[in-house]
Amino acid sequence: MTVQQDLQKAVAAAQSALGTYATFSESTQDQSAKQMFKEMTGDMNKHVAMLNSRLGYLTENNGLNQKTQA
Repeated sequence: MTVQQDLQKAVAAAQSALGTYATFSESTQDQSAKQMFKEMTGDMNKHVAMLNSRLGYLTENNGLNQKTQA
């Protein structure tokens, strides 16, 4: 497994958690829990963005993806 594949798995897991937190936030009546899950959703959005940024960097700069010049 490559670092790129590991990052793809991490992005998928983070997106799954993001959806779960958003669902919990919308479905609870407890206002303190609702606020907690909203904050967790915001944090996870940042995590997904950071992971996607790193994945994009690796994709663009991976020597295996770049064509050699002759």
